[in-house]
Amino acid sequence: MTEEIQIYNNKQATVDKEICDLLAMTINSELIEAESKIWHAHPVWFLDGNPIVGYSKLKDCIRLMFWSGVDFDEEKLKKGTGKFKDASISYTLIDQIDLVDIKRWLQKSREIQWDYKNIVKRKGQLERIK
Repeated sequence: MTEEIQIYNNKQATVDKEICDLLAMTINSELIEAESKIWHAHPVWFLDGNPIVGYSKLKDCIRLMFWSGVDFDEEKLKKGTGKFKDASISYTLIDQIDLVDIKRWLQKSREIQWDYKNIVKRKGQLERIK
């Protein structure tokens, strides 16, 4: 885990920190080729400069978000606003985390990607790259 992500996790309340640490360790072990950093104030993992997965502290939960998750066809992932292709799941307790699900979603995040890296260049238009 990068130092800046560990600092982010350490700032969370005990239960949220446990969730964040487990998410970070799982993502790092499954997406070993990914670059991770704090991006827009939250931990995010990138493949070839394209944002893939990240998590953030919301008012009442930790939200795990997949940038291209709407196309994963996964019942547990809640679709975003519709403007982009994101989908997410929220956790309030570490026992709610199903690592089998997360590992499957991380595998899909490699295979199903929309090109967020070039969204500004394409004036807001997303193109599927994988």
